[in-house]
Order: sequence, then C-alpha cells, then structure tokens
Amino acid sequence: MTAKVRIDLTPVGDTFEVKKGTPLRDFLFDRGVEFPCGGRGECRGCRVRVAEGHLPLTDVQASILSEREIEQGWRVSCQCRAETDLTLELRGWNADILQDRTLFDFTPGEGLGVAVDIGTTTVAVQLLDLSTANVLGVRSALNIQARHGADVMSRVAYALTPEGNGTLTASIREQIGRLIRDLLKKSERTEGMSDTLSEIILVGNTAMHHLFCGLDVEPLSAYPFEPSEDGLKEFASERLGWDIPGSPTVRFLPCLGGFVGSDLLAGVLATKLHRSQTPTALIDLGTNGEIIVCAGEKILCASTAAGPAFEGAKISHGMRAAHGAIYKVSPTSNGYDCHILGDTEPRGICGSGLVDAVASALDKGDLKPNGRVVTESRQIPLAGEVFLRQCDIRQLQLAKGAIAAGVRILCKRIGIEEEDLETVYLAGAFGNFIDHQSAERIGLLKFPSDKIHPIGNSALLGAKIALFDNASVQQEIASILERMDHVTLSSDMDFQEIYADEMGFPTASNFP
Repeated sequence: MTAKVRIDLTPVGDTFEVKKGTPLRDFLFDRGVEFPCGGRGECRGCRVRVAEGHLPLTDVQASILSEREIEQGWRVSCQCRAETDLTLELRGWNADILQDRTLFDFTPGEGLGVAVDIGTTTVAVQLLDLSTANVLGVRSALNIQARHGADVMSRVAYALTPEGNGTLTASIREQIGRLIRDLLKKSERTEGMSDTLSEIILVGNTAMHHLFCGLDVEPLSAYPFEPSEDGLKEFASERLGWDIPGSPTVRFLPCLGGFVGSDLLAGVLATKLHRSQTPTALIDLGTNGEIIVCAGEKILCASTAAGPAFEGAKISHGMRAAHGAIYKVSPTSNGYDCHILGDTEPRGICGSGLVDAVASALDKGDLKPNGRVVTESRQIPLAGEVFLRQCDIRQLQLAKGAIAAGVRILCKRIGIEEEDLETVYLAGAFGNFIDHQSAERIGLLKFPSDKIHPIGNSALLGAKIALFDNASVQQEIASILERMDHVTLSSDMDFQEIYADEMGFPTASNFP
C-alpha cells in the first residue's frame, strides 16, 4: 500500500491526503497558490508557512528567503515535497476575479450561450440565457497554465520546449470544458428554459489565443513579436474533447495585432470606443499591459511588457487581492496607515496597495523621485512583517514606465497630446480598484480623476455582446479591425528615451 500523508491548510480549513513524496505544487496550485516563476525557485511567490510538521530548507530556499522568514517557518513550496503530515499556512492567494454583470443592449436569441475570458492569471466563464441575457451561472479559477509561469513570456518559453505547447493547449482546453460542464450541471434554470447550448465565445490575449487554438507560438518569442495567425478561430466542441449537449460552435475572437488580443477587441465592443466622437483610450493594466487610443477614424493599439507587479507577483511580500492583503495605504506622521482585506493580520500587499504605498513613500520622503529608498534600513516598513525592498520599487518602476511610455507614444503617433484624451477606460480588476490620485502621484496615469472610468472585466462583457446578433457583431468587428493599426513600441525611435524618462517618479512640487 502506498504511504499517504495528511495535509491541513489554514486559514481555509481544507484537509486531505496525498501520496508521501508528492510535490507541494501538485496540490497547492488547485487551492489558489500561484507559482510566478513556473516552479523554478527563482521567486518567493509560492511561500507557505509550516505551522506543524517539517519541510527541509534547501540551498535554493535559503538564497531567496530572509533569516527571519526561515525562523518563522516559511518555505518556498515549489521546492518542497510532502514527506510528513503537515499543517501549512497559505498566504491568502485565491482564484476570485472581478465578474461582470453589466446590462447591455442585445437582440434576443435562442438557447444558452457561454462567454469565456482566458486571462494569463485567471479564467472566467459565464452561462447566459440568450433570450434574456440573464447570467445563469459564473465560474472562475486560476489559469491552469500558470503552473508553468506567471507571465506571458514565461508561458511562451515553456511552450517552445518539446512537450510544452501540447501540454499548455491540452490543459487549458480541459479546464474550460470542465468549467462549462460544471456550469451546465449546477446553474439555476427555470422550468421550460432551453437546455441547448448554442454557442461559446472565447477571448484572451494573443498568447492565450495561440495556446488554446494549438497554434505555433514561436513568432511570439522574438522580435517583431507578430503572430502568423491571429484571426477568428472556430471549432466544433467535439474536436476540443468537450462532451457538451447540443454540440455548440466554439469561436475564439480575433486578436488586434502583436500581443494585443481579442480581450481588448472585446473591450472595444464593451466601451463602444470605436464610436467615440472625442479622443478616447482603453488601458488594461495587467501582466501584459495593453493600450488602445482612438481619435477620429484612427485607432491605434500596442502592448507593453508591464510584468506582474500590478498583480502582486515578483514583489517580495506581494499577493493577490485576497484575505490578508494590504490594499490601501496612506502616510502618517510616524509611519503608514494600512488597510487590510478581511480586517486581519497582514500577509502581504496587492497591486492597489503597492501603488498607494509608493505614492505615500514619495510624499513622506522615504523614496526619492529616481526610485531610491532612503530609509536607514533601505526598506519601507508598512504593517506587521510586510515591507517593500528596493527591488520591489524597481519592479513597479518597470511596470508603470512601460504603461506611461506606451500611452505617450500612441498619442504622439495618432496626432494628439495626452491631455487631449477626454475619456480613459481602465479595464480589469486592478484598474477597478486602483486609487487614481496614487496612480497620478507615481506617474502611472496622468489624467484628472473625472476622465478615468474603471469598467471592470470589459473582456467578459464584450464576449457576452458577441453572443448576440452574430451577423451584426461580425460586421462591427470587421470594421474595427479595418481601422485598427498595431504599433510595435520598441520600433519607435523615441521609445527607449521615453521609457527611461517614465521610469522616474514625479517630484513633490508637481503635487501641491
């Protein structure tokens, strides 16, 4: 008989058994722990604390954990196996993401439809009644591909290994099919409502598009990062291995160019940006920051390698916006006032808290405009054991510099100034919760608050819109694609200079 060990997870209260010697990553990922570096022991994103039991400290762990963390029992779980019974304290990561229930105009259809947003980090699935557009059920989860890296380029690099592409394609298809079957089985449908699933619409960035569709990602791995195939892809559900009643058609909407995917196309549909009479922008602040600027008949798009800092990854004490995360920070006379999700002990800091903390440190003088931490300890203490290191500030500078440079270059290319933008839509969960004043203080967003409009999960909303009146939507998408030009930012002769300029923070004199 194979020996088993008992695993208790706190504070979630989950208890189960696994085979002795099982790698922790094999069961912790499904319970909300992410592995930003793909499990290579190059980051600290998958930390867990050993409350009971024993996990040996390896040389790799000793090189990236502080002495205090080691004394407190923290370990890097991707480097560990379950050899004894364990009680592990998780850092509060979870799979919750912003779900969309926005009302929209539609032409009633027949049967049921499913909208899917495949994000680099998370997957969101909604089941709709096409006669009413009512949402009948919602499922979300960590993107199973994140086992092999937190960001797009880590995923692409793994896909180029002999088994990588097939593994990533098979895993994401299986995950989405499972989520859809679960929705159909457990959703609340009234008597007489159709059980026929007519259509499934998927959106995602270009890498997710390629990896779901089973396309070659090699063109995405090197300059000029232009995919060979980025158009609309249609599948019979049976071809994907999905045993779904009604054999619905599965459509993955087309990408816009480079790393700007169909999630941004869906955002255009959701915001009607292409119909705007005034200069308008759409910005998705994710691991792969994506920007669209529209002025007159011109629409330009670009992507920036912002990195995962806005989602808390690659930050020393970074985490997603979950229980125990510092999500809001303001300066005080003797430190920092930190607000914590769940009103509990701080476990880490999420993206919105990071932006607040850096803005506050600039105001207090703990941080210079060039990004140098000037406290005696060379750290910025926040709450409990949570603090920011110099390397964390650099990660944020890289992310915010990339976004700010992208906006500047697109505005220049389309023939307007940044201040000419009348409306700036912020997509995604991070964009919905970021403090606009803090974002302006660090130089991420240089717009008055009344111009900024958080729109939540516009990708999911746009995918739902595409479920209705198919011919009309396809015509509208064709019109958007015809007007859209993709800009490769690195090819702009001023990019490096603008990027370097945007890495710094505004001086205090700019903020009375």
